[in-house]
Formats: sequence, structure tokens, C-alpha cells
Amino acid sequence: MIGLTTGAVYALVALGYTLVYGILQLINFAHGDVFALCGLFASTLILTVFDLSAGDAAIVIVGGLAATLLIGMAFGSVLNATIEFLAYRRMRKAPRLAALITAVGMSFIVQNVGLAIYGVGFRSATDLIPRTTAFSIGGVDIPWNKLVIILITIPVLMGLTYLVKSTRQGKAMRATAQDPDAAAMMGINVNRTISFTFILAGALAGAAGLLFLLQFNMRYDTGFELGLIAFTAAVLGGIGNLSGAVLGALLIGLIQAFNEGLEWNAPGSDWTRSIVFGILIAILVFRPEGLLGERTPEGA
Repeated sequence: MIGLTTGAVYALVALGYTLVYGILQLINFAHGDVFALCGLFASTLILTVFDLSAGDAAIVIVGGLAATLLIGMAFGSVLNATIEFLAYRRMRKAPRLAALITAVGMSFIVQNVGLAIYGVGFRSATDLIPRTTAFSIGGVDIPWNKLVIILITIPVLMGLTYLVKSTRQGKAMRATAQDPDAAAMMGINVNRTISFTFILAGALAGAAGLLFLLQFNMRYDTGFELGLIAFTAAVLGGIGNLSGAVLGALLIGLIQAFNEGLEWNAPGSDWTRSIVFGILIAILVFRPEGLLGERTPEGA
């Protein structure tokens, strides 16, 4: 179960990478740090603003977490849209290397903002949701703290899928991703569509930040490593492919859980990073389009 819940968090972050890459052909390396800053912001809401604790009534905890989720998603959206407006908008016609360097620079800026505000200490809210068993399936106990992650992630993913595939704004996103010049000729506001994509990716980062905070400790640099793992998941599934990002994230989560949880012939947690990034290298070498992606000509 821990593999699925970890994979669900990876999926939300990986979708942010794949949304931005699909529409701009840009790897937004700042996205992992946006996720971390959103998680730290959520910790402020939980521990200071709403003052939630494990001893509060269930309805108080649920209401507080729901409010934190909505506010955190809004915060992530504003933060990501601001990054797009200040850093990336002027780089659209620039060489890809310039945009990539800008993304790396924004990653360090966001990370240091988190360091300046929250310091080097870890923050956590892992005791808010009980770890007792909610129910059992086939002898496998499903604890509440894992079940909540799944119950939050599934509606978010369903909403994202509906928005991208069935709404007018989603059609504008897909048209802009395919050919921004043609989309502009057809009356689509390309700037607004790209900004909306960043807003959507930021909202996913905000949701992921809260879910991670409910499971693990986090601090200002947590997003760097997790962002790279989520990026690996997006590449594994097929960067630019939403279903592929989710599939890749779940596979990475399960691989990590098996490696760290199995007692027989498993390398152990010390090798998790090596395994994950080994998968990234193997995918880039042998199947760069990913599991569900389509091979395209260089520069297309």
C-alpha cells in the first residue's frame, strides 16, 4: 500500500512536469521546489493558522485539512503563474538551453526562499491521521493514513483528466501544445492558455505538498530529490503524456516500496536513488519516448 500512496504523490508532481513540457517543451526544474514550498506553507496552515492536532475531533481535522488543501492549491497556482510570468514568458523564443538554465536558476531561487522563511528544520503533520486499520482486503490491512491519500488523489486526477479532455480550456491547451501559432490564428489566447497550464501544475504541486506532509517529514530542499524522482516517473511513462506520467509514478512508487520493504535480496533504501536514476538513464538510452509516449523527430 505504501508503494501506491508514494506513487500517488509522485503522480501529482509528475503531472506538473508533463503538463508544462507538453505545452512549452520546457522541463520546469523549479516544479519540485514549488511542491516543497507548498508543503511548508501547508504546515504553517495546519500547525499555526488552524492549530490542528491529533486530539481534535475528526470533523475539525477533516475540515481543516480540506481548507488547507484548497488554500495550498491556490498558493501553488499563484506561485507557479508568477514564475511563468517573470521567468519563462520572455524565454519562449530563446534557445532551449537558455530556458533550461533559467528553470534551474528558478529552482535555486524558490528553494532559497523556502530556506529563508522556514529554516533548515523539518516539518511534519504525520500524526493528524490515525495509522489504525480502516479495512482489510485479502489479509492486507489498509490504514487510514494511506487511504486518505488515495481518496484525495483519485478525484484530483479525475478532475484533471476531465478538464484536459472535455472542456474548452482543455481543448485550447491541447491545441497550443500541438501548434501555438496555428492556435493563435484560430483565436486562442496562447499566453492565457500557457499561464493556465502553469496554474494547473501549481495546483497539483500544492495538493502533492499537503499529501507528502501528511506522510513524511519535509524541509526546504525536499523538493529537489522528489522532483527528480517525479521527473523520472514522467520520462518513464512518456513526458507530455498524462496517463504515462501517472503510470510511471505508480511504477516508481512500487519499485521504491519493494526495494525498501522486502527483506529478501533487496538492495535496501541506500540504493533507492541509484535504482530510480538508473531507470531514468535506461529509458533515455533505450526508449526515450517512454512507455506510453510516441517517438517524434528531433526538433519536432
